[in-house]
Amino acid sequence: MEVRWSIPAAEDLEHICEWIERDNPETARRVARTIYEGCARLKDFPNLGRASQRMPWRRELTFPPLPYVVVYQVKPNAIEISRIFHGAQNWP
Repeated sequence: MEVRWSIPAAEDLEHICEWIERDNPETARRVARTIYEGCARLKDFPNLGRASQRMPWRRELTFPPLPYVVVYQVKPNAIEISRIFHGAQNWP
């Protein structure tokens, strides 16, 4: 099974890292690596996250202590990373 990133999800990660990089470039790299590698684990463990209560047919993957939530969907032949939200953010 492969992991695919939607354009909005890739943009979310880019914006998160740009925001953090303003204050601490090393932390931005560490956050990006944590999220990217966590999503890559979905290839072998597609149901690693919890069922989403906010978005039907999606799952949510968290990265404690980071405040980010990756929303993804398990499809027949791939995992699709849909979006990345801050936990305190208003999102659908």
